[in-house]
Amino acid sequence: MKALLYSLILTTLLFFNKIEANTDLIREAIENPNRKEENKKRDVYRNPYETLNFFELDRSKKVLEIIPGRGWYTEIISTYMNDTNNFHVAVYKEPSYAIKIITKIQNEFFEYFQKNKNKFGEINKVFIDKDFKIESNENYFDLILTFRNTHNFLDQKKSENIYQSLHRSLKKNGILGVVQHRADESATYNFKKGYVKESFLIRHIEEQGFKLIEKTELNSNPKDLKNYNKGVWTLPPRYAEGDKNKSIYEAIGESDRMTLKFIKKINDSFCSCYKFRSKTTN
Repeated sequence: MKALLYSLILTTLLFFNKIEANTDLIREAIENPNRKEENKKRDVYRNPYETLNFFELDRSKKVLEIIPGRGWYTEIISTYMNDTNNFHVAVYKEPSYAIKIITKIQNEFFEYFQKNKNKFGEINKVFIDKDFKIESNENYFDLILTFRNTHNFLDQKKSENIYQSLHRSLKKNGILGVVQHRADESATYNFKKGYVKESFLIRHIEEQGFKLIEKTELNSNPKDLKNYNKGVWTLPPRYAEGDKNKSIYEAIGESDRMTLKFIKKINDSFCSCYKFRSKTTN
């Protein structure tokens, strides 16, 4: 009996030591001096340490970041995942498939990370085809992350395609983490402004085969008015209106965002160890 008790205690200690070591490595990646200074300034709004822990990032997992933009999160995740060969980014096979600015952004992304691969490590590429489907093996990834992309998928009427292909690419009980600009529930649908209703997005993603298991208010911002002529890009860091009312938008900060964690279902089944939880941590 004592031997069993000692074994349980040891197993518990090792488990929590692993968690602590993992979170320490995430913090070290965030504090990486090689990150762009302008990116570090966004940490206060984007809460990368809390967000990546919420999404259960781990070096042992095969991780995919969808359409990484200019690589704000990529700098952190690639540093954390360095030398594992487990980190991938999904990009358009032909940038012309997406909105025009994507060509410039995607070219800048690859130029930057190729030039600095000694600082951030090698990044594996996965392609998105013209139908917005991920070209990857079935049941391959443990964790897929998408940050502030879904309004574009919806606006281009390709959201079902991409989320269905993400479902195919995830292992059973794999995690899908979504951060998205959040519209008020009373708002009319206008994805061109960048905002999406939370209730709509949850329902939409669940219709593609996922199950919401947890959400948090980590990235919420009640000061966001969400009524700007130039949409969410009026706010920092874009300041779409230039210097007009810049001090007002600076005081508001970045957009109000939902942070959602889904699990892959297969035939309406998933690991019963996951129960829906709603976190209100700010």
